[in-house]
Amino acid sequence: MVDLIDLEKKIVPEIFEIMEKRYNILRNIYYNQPIGRRALANELHIGERIVRTEVNILKRQELLNIESMGMYVTEDGIMVLEELKDVMHKLKGISELERKLESLLKVRKTIIVPGNSDENGLVLKDMGKTTSIYLRKLIKEGSIIGVTGGTTIAHVAEEMPFGKVADNVLVTPARGGLGKDVETQSNSIAAKLAKKLNGSYRLLNMPDNIDKETLDAVLKISDVREVIQLIEKMNILVFGIGRADIMAERRQLSQEKIEELVKSGSVAEAFGHYFDIEGKEVWESLTVGLSLQSFQKIDEVIGVAGGENKAEAIISIASLRKNMTIITDEGAAKKIIKIAKEATK
Repeated sequence: MVDLIDLEKKIVPEIFEIMEKRYNILRNIYYNQPIGRRALANELHIGERIVRTEVNILKRQELLNIESMGMYVTEDGIMVLEELKDVMHKLKGISELERKLESLLKVRKTIIVPGNSDENGLVLKDMGKTTSIYLRKLIKEGSIIGVTGGTTIAHVAEEMPFGKVADNVLVTPARGGLGKDVETQSNSIAAKLAKKLNGSYRLLNMPDNIDKETLDAVLKISDVREVIQLIEKMNILVFGIGRADIMAERRQLSQEKIEELVKSGSVAEAFGHYFDIEGKEVWESLTVGLSLQSFQKIDEVIGVAGGENKAEAIISIASLRKNMTIITDEGAAKKIIKIAKEATK
Protein backbone atom coordinates (compact mmCIF):
# COMPACT_ATOMS: atom_id res chain seq x y z
CA MET A 1 0.00 0.00 0.00
CA VAL A 2 1.30 3.45 -0.96
CA ASP A 3 2.14 5.64 2.04
CA LEU A 4 -0.59 8.30 2.32
CA ILE A 5 1.82 11.11 3.24
CA ASP A 6 4.11 10.32 0.28
CA LEU A 7 1.08 10.23 -2.02
CA GLU A 8 -0.26 13.56 -0.75
CA LYS A 9 3.21 15.14 -1.10
CA LYS A 10 3.21 14.25 -4.79
CA ILE A 11 -0.34 15.42 -5.52
CA VAL A 12 -0.69 18.50 -3.30
CA PRO A 13 2.80 19.45 -2.00
CA GLU A 14 1.62 22.96 -1.07
CA ILE A 15 -0.57 21.50 1.70
CA PHE A 16 2.50 20.35 3.58
CA GLU A 17 4.24 23.71 3.15
CA ILE A 18 1.23 25.39 4.75
CA MET A 19 1.02 22.74 7.47
CA GLU A 20 4.71 23.13 8.35
CA LYS A 21 4.33 26.91 8.52
CA ARG A 22 1.32 26.70 10.86
CA TYR A 23 2.97 23.98 12.93
CA ASN A 24 6.00 26.24 13.45
CA ILE A 25 3.74 29.16 14.39
CA LEU A 26 1.86 27.06 16.96
CA ARG A 27 5.11 25.61 18.32
CA ASN A 28 6.67 29.07 18.73
CA ILE A 29 3.60 30.41 20.50
CA TYR A 30 3.54 27.38 22.81
CA TYR A 31 7.16 27.83 23.91
CA ASN A 32 6.98 31.62 24.22
CA GLN A 33 3.41 32.25 25.42
CA PRO A 34 2.10 34.79 26.02
CA ILE A 35 3.57 36.37 22.91
CA GLY A 36 2.41 39.19 20.62
CA ARG A 37 2.23 39.13 16.81
CA ARG A 38 5.24 41.40 16.32
CA ALA A 39 7.44 39.36 18.65
CA LEU A 40 6.27 36.16 16.94
CA ALA A 41 7.10 37.60 13.50
CA ASN A 42 10.62 38.39 14.76
CA GLU A 43 11.01 34.88 16.16
CA LEU A 44 9.97 33.31 12.86
CA HIS A 45 11.71 35.88 10.62
CA ILE A 46 8.54 36.39 8.57
CA GLY A 47 6.32 39.42 7.92
CA GLU A 48 3.84 40.59 10.53
CA ARG A 49 1.05 40.59 7.92
CA ILE A 50 1.63 36.89 7.20
CA VAL A 51 1.63 36.14 10.93
CA ARG A 52 -1.66 38.01 11.39
CA THR A 53 -3.33 36.04 8.59
CA GLU A 54 -2.12 32.65 9.83
CA VAL A 55 -2.86 33.44 13.48
CA ASN A 56 -6.46 34.39 12.62
CA ILE A 57 -6.92 31.05 10.83
CA LEU A 58 -5.53 29.13 13.83
CA LYS A 59 -7.78 31.13 16.17
CA ARG A 60 -10.87 30.26 14.10
CA GLN A 61 -9.83 26.60 14.41
CA GLU A 62 -9.72 27.15 18.20
CA LEU A 63 -6.06 26.15 18.35
CA LEU A 64 -5.00 29.39 20.02
CA ASN A 65 -6.44 32.29 21.99
CA ILE A 66 -5.57 35.96 21.56
CA GLU A 67 -5.72 37.97 24.78
CA SER A 68 -4.47 41.36 25.94
CA MET A 69 -1.20 39.83 27.22
CA GLY A 70 -0.59 37.99 23.96
CA MET A 71 -1.37 34.66 22.31
CA TYR A 72 -1.76 31.28 24.02
CA VAL A 73 -2.08 27.76 22.58
CA THR A 74 -5.33 26.05 23.62
CA GLU A 75 -5.64 22.46 24.86
CA ASP A 76 -6.75 21.47 21.34
CA GLY A 77 -3.69 23.27 19.96
CA ILE A 78 -1.36 21.35 22.28
CA MET A 79 -2.98 18.08 21.19
CA VAL A 80 -2.51 19.01 17.52
CA LEU A 81 1.18 19.80 18.15
CA GLU A 82 1.69 16.38 19.72
CA GLU A 83 -0.19 14.59 16.94
CA LEU A 84 1.73 16.45 14.22
CA LYS A 85 5.19 15.56 15.58
CA ASP A 86 5.36 12.19 13.82
CA VAL A 87 3.96 13.67 10.60
CA MET A 88 6.60 16.42 10.59
CA HIS A 89 9.29 13.81 11.24
CA LYS A 90 8.08 11.90 8.21
CA LEU A 91 7.87 15.00 6.01
CA LYS A 92 11.37 16.17 6.89
CA GLY A 93 12.87 12.69 6.62
CA ILE A 94 13.85 12.68 10.30
CA SER A 95 13.16 8.96 10.82
CA GLU A 96 15.52 8.06 7.99
CA LEU A 97 18.08 10.52 9.35
CA GLU A 98 17.88 8.80 12.76
CA ARG A 99 18.58 5.41 11.20
CA LYS A 100 21.60 6.79 9.31
CA LEU A 101 22.95 8.44 12.45
CA GLU A 102 22.56 5.28 14.56
CA SER A 103 24.50 3.35 11.92
CA LEU A 104 27.27 5.96 11.71
CA LEU A 105 27.67 6.53 15.45
CA LYS A 106 27.13 2.85 16.29
CA VAL A 107 24.91 3.68 19.27
CA ARG A 108 21.75 1.96 20.43
CA LYS A 109 19.39 4.85 19.69
CA THR A 110 19.34 8.38 18.29
CA ILE A 111 16.48 10.85 18.58
CA ILE A 112 16.54 13.92 16.34
CA VAL A 113 14.43 17.06 16.67
CA PRO A 114 13.84 19.25 13.59
CA GLY A 115 15.93 22.39 13.11
CA ASN A 116 19.36 23.68 14.13
CA SER A 117 19.83 25.01 17.66
CA ASP A 118 22.77 27.15 16.45
CA GLU A 119 20.21 29.21 14.53
CA ASN A 120 17.04 28.86 16.59
CA GLY A 121 16.82 28.75 20.39
CA LEU A 122 13.43 27.06 20.13
CA VAL A 123 15.17 23.89 18.94
CA LEU A 124 17.07 23.74 22.24
CA LYS A 125 13.74 23.81 24.09
CA ASP A 126 12.48 21.05 21.80
CA MET A 127 15.52 18.92 22.67
CA GLY A 128 14.82 19.55 26.34
CA LYS A 129 11.19 18.50 26.00
CA THR A 130 12.07 15.44 23.90
CA THR A 131 14.70 14.36 26.43
CA SER A 132 12.37 14.86 29.38
CA ILE A 133 9.67 12.70 27.79
CA TYR A 134 12.20 9.98 26.95
CA LEU A 135 13.64 10.14 30.47
CA ARG A 136 10.22 9.69 32.09
CA LYS A 137 9.81 6.38 30.25
CA LEU A 138 13.06 5.05 31.80
CA ILE A 139 12.37 5.96 35.42
CA LYS A 140 11.45 3.11 37.76
CA GLU A 141 11.00 2.76 41.50
CA GLY A 142 14.27 3.54 43.26
CA SER A 143 15.91 5.12 40.21
CA ILE A 144 18.99 7.24 40.88
CA ILE A 145 19.31 9.85 38.13
CA GLY A 146 22.57 11.72 37.57
CA VAL A 147 22.65 15.04 35.70
CA THR A 148 25.42 17.34 34.54
CA GLY A 149 25.23 21.11 34.27
CA GLY A 150 24.91 23.33 31.22
CA THR A 151 22.26 25.14 29.21
CA THR A 152 21.08 22.06 27.33
CA ILE A 153 20.44 19.95 30.44
CA ALA A 154 18.87 22.97 32.16
CA HIS A 155 16.26 22.89 29.37
CA VAL A 156 15.58 19.21 30.15
CA ALA A 157 14.65 20.13 33.74
CA GLU A 158 12.70 23.18 32.57
CA GLU A 159 10.61 21.19 30.06
CA MET A 160 10.04 18.18 32.34
CA PRO A 161 6.27 17.90 33.02
CA PHE A 162 5.20 17.96 36.66
CA GLY A 163 4.15 14.58 37.99
CA LYS A 164 5.39 11.58 39.92
CA VAL A 165 6.58 8.67 37.78
CA ALA A 166 7.73 6.22 40.46
CA ASP A 167 8.47 5.99 44.19
CA ASN A 168 11.85 6.76 45.77
CA VAL A 169 13.33 8.58 42.78
CA LEU A 170 16.52 10.47 43.61
CA VAL A 171 18.37 13.01 41.46
CA THR A 172 22.01 13.92 42.01
CA PRO A 173 24.67 15.98 40.21
CA ALA A 174 27.00 13.67 38.28
CA ARG A 175 29.99 15.84 39.17
CA GLY A 176 30.95 18.91 41.16
CA GLY A 177 31.08 22.33 39.60
CA LEU A 178 30.15 25.79 40.77
CA GLY A 179 29.85 28.63 38.29
CA LYS A 180 28.40 32.10 37.84
CA ASP A 181 25.17 30.95 36.14
CA VAL A 182 23.18 29.37 38.96
CA GLU A 183 20.38 28.14 36.66
CA THR A 184 22.75 25.97 34.63
CA GLN A 185 24.66 24.46 37.55
CA SER A 186 24.20 20.72 38.04
CA ASN A 187 22.96 21.31 41.61
CA SER A 188 20.17 23.63 40.44
CA ILE A 189 19.20 21.27 37.63
CA ALA A 190 19.11 18.25 39.97
CA ALA A 191 16.89 20.13 42.45
CA LYS A 192 14.47 21.34 39.77
CA LEU A 193 14.25 17.93 38.11
CA ALA A 194 13.59 16.21 41.46
CA LYS A 195 10.79 18.63 42.30
CA LYS A 196 9.17 18.11 38.90
CA LEU A 197 9.28 14.32 39.44
CA ASN A 198 8.19 14.59 43.08
CA GLY A 199 11.44 12.90 44.08
CA SER A 200 14.37 13.79 46.33
CA TYR A 201 17.79 15.21 45.49
CA ARG A 202 21.32 15.64 46.82
CA LEU A 203 23.72 18.53 46.24
CA LEU A 204 27.44 18.47 45.52
CA ASN A 205 28.83 21.93 46.26
CA MET A 206 32.25 21.59 44.72
CA PRO A 207 34.30 23.97 42.55
CA ASP A 208 35.85 22.92 39.23
CA ASN A 209 39.56 22.30 38.73
CA ILE A 210 40.66 21.98 42.34
CA ASP A 211 44.19 20.98 43.33
CA LYS A 212 45.10 17.50 44.57
CA GLU A 213 45.52 18.55 48.19
CA THR A 214 42.07 20.18 48.29
CA LEU A 215 40.51 17.18 46.55
CA ASP A 216 41.94 14.76 49.12
CA ALA A 217 40.60 16.93 51.94
CA VAL A 218 37.15 17.24 50.39
CA LEU A 219 36.83 13.48 49.90
CA LYS A 220 37.04 13.06 53.68
CA ILE A 221 33.83 15.07 54.23
CA SER A 222 30.96 12.68 55.03
CA ASP A 223 28.32 14.56 52.97
CA VAL A 224 30.59 14.50 49.92
CA ARG A 225 31.33 10.79 50.38
CA GLU A 226 27.58 10.10 50.56
CA VAL A 227 26.93 11.83 47.24
CA ILE A 228 29.89 10.05 45.60
CA GLN A 229 28.43 6.71 46.71
CA LEU A 230 25.11 7.69 45.10
CA ILE A 231 26.91 8.66 41.90
CA GLU A 232 28.52 5.22 41.84
CA LYS A 233 25.05 3.65 42.17
CA MET A 234 23.20 5.78 39.62
CA ASN A 235 21.32 3.83 36.96
CA ILE A 236 20.35 6.74 34.68
CA LEU A 237 22.66 9.52 33.46
CA VAL A 238 21.58 12.58 31.46
CA PHE A 239 24.59 14.61 30.36
CA GLY A 240 25.44 17.44 28.02
CA ILE A 241 28.09 17.13 25.33
CA GLY A 242 30.28 20.21 24.98
CA ARG A 243 32.96 21.45 22.61
CA ALA A 244 36.36 21.15 24.27
CA ASP A 245 37.53 24.72 23.56
CA ILE A 246 34.28 26.37 24.67
CA MET A 247 33.95 24.27 27.83
CA ALA A 248 37.58 24.89 28.76
CA GLU A 249 36.93 28.64 28.57
CA ARG A 250 33.75 28.33 30.64
CA ARG A 251 35.62 26.35 33.26
CA GLN A 252 38.17 29.18 33.31
CA LEU A 253 41.18 27.07 32.37
CA SER A 254 44.35 29.01 31.57
CA GLN A 255 44.88 30.14 27.98
CA GLU A 256 47.95 27.96 27.89
CA LYS A 257 45.91 24.89 28.88
CA ILE A 258 43.19 25.67 26.33
CA GLU A 259 45.78 25.94 23.54
CA GLU A 260 47.35 22.68 24.72
CA LEU A 261 43.96 20.91 24.57
CA VAL A 262 43.21 22.20 21.07
CA LYS A 263 46.71 21.31 19.86
CA SER A 264 46.34 17.76 21.20
CA GLY A 265 43.18 17.29 19.12
CA SER A 266 40.60 17.64 21.89
CA VAL A 267 37.15 18.29 20.40
CA ALA A 268 34.73 17.22 23.16
CA GLU A 269 34.08 17.58 26.87
CA ALA A 270 31.76 15.57 29.09
CA PHE A 271 31.65 15.43 32.92
CA GLY A 272 35.10 17.01 33.21
CA HIS A 273 36.86 14.74 30.70
CA TYR A 274 38.25 15.98 27.37
CA PHE A 275 38.40 13.72 24.29
CA ASP A 276 39.68 13.72 20.71
CA ILE A 277 37.34 12.88 17.81
CA GLU A 278 38.04 9.15 18.20
CA GLY A 279 36.94 9.22 21.84
CA LYS A 280 40.43 8.93 23.33
CA GLU A 281 40.79 10.83 26.60
CA VAL A 282 43.15 13.78 26.25
CA TRP A 283 42.84 15.27 29.73
CA GLU A 284 40.71 15.11 32.89
CA SER A 285 40.08 18.09 35.12
CA LEU A 286 40.51 17.37 38.81
CA THR A 287 37.04 17.37 40.34
CA VAL A 288 34.63 15.24 42.35
CA GLY A 289 32.12 13.07 40.53
CA LEU A 290 31.54 10.51 37.81
CA SER A 291 34.55 8.55 36.55
CA LEU A 292 34.91 7.03 33.08
CA GLN A 293 34.85 3.57 34.66
CA SER A 294 31.52 4.28 36.37
CA PHE A 295 30.16 5.82 33.16
CA GLN A 296 30.52 2.43 31.45
CA LYS A 297 28.48 0.67 34.16
CA ILE A 298 25.37 2.88 34.15
CA ASP A 299 22.25 1.14 32.80
CA GLU A 300 20.79 4.06 30.82
CA VAL A 301 22.99 6.84 29.42
CA ILE A 302 21.52 9.80 27.50
CA GLY A 303 23.85 12.30 25.81
CA VAL A 304 22.21 15.54 24.68
CA ALA A 305 23.67 18.17 22.32
CA GLY A 306 22.63 20.05 19.21
CA GLY A 307 23.84 22.47 16.57
CA GLU A 308 26.33 22.03 13.74
CA ASN A 309 29.16 23.25 15.95
CA LYS A 310 28.69 20.21 18.24
CA ALA A 311 29.00 17.62 15.43
CA GLU A 312 32.60 16.58 16.14
CA ALA A 313 31.96 16.52 19.88
CA ILE A 314 28.98 14.20 19.41
CA ILE A 315 31.04 11.86 17.19
CA SER A 316 33.71 11.74 19.89
CA ILE A 317 31.41 11.05 22.85
CA ALA A 318 29.28 8.53 20.95
CA SER A 319 32.38 6.34 20.57
CA LEU A 320 32.73 5.95 24.36
CA ARG A 321 30.05 3.26 24.59
CA LYS A 322 27.57 1.61 22.21
CA ASN A 323 24.77 1.17 24.72
CA MET A 324 23.68 4.79 24.89
CA THR A 325 21.11 7.20 23.47
CA ILE A 326 22.05 10.41 21.66
CA ILE A 327 19.42 13.16 21.48
CA THR A 328 20.35 15.88 19.01
CA ASP A 329 18.95 18.14 16.30
CA GLU A 330 18.75 18.09 12.52
CA GLY A 331 21.63 20.55 12.12
CA ALA A 332 24.09 18.40 14.08
CA ALA A 333 22.87 15.16 12.48
CA LYS A 334 23.39 16.42 8.92
CA LYS A 335 26.82 17.82 9.80
CA ILE A 336 27.86 14.47 11.34
CA ILE A 337 26.82 12.65 8.17
CA LYS A 338 28.74 15.20 6.07
CA ILE A 339 31.89 14.71 8.19
CA ALA A 340 31.56 10.93 7.82
CA LYS A 341 31.23 11.19 4.03
CA GLU A 342 34.27 13.45 3.74
CA ALA A 343 36.29 11.02 5.88
CA THR A 344 35.64 8.20 3.38
CA LYS A 345 36.77 10.19 0.32
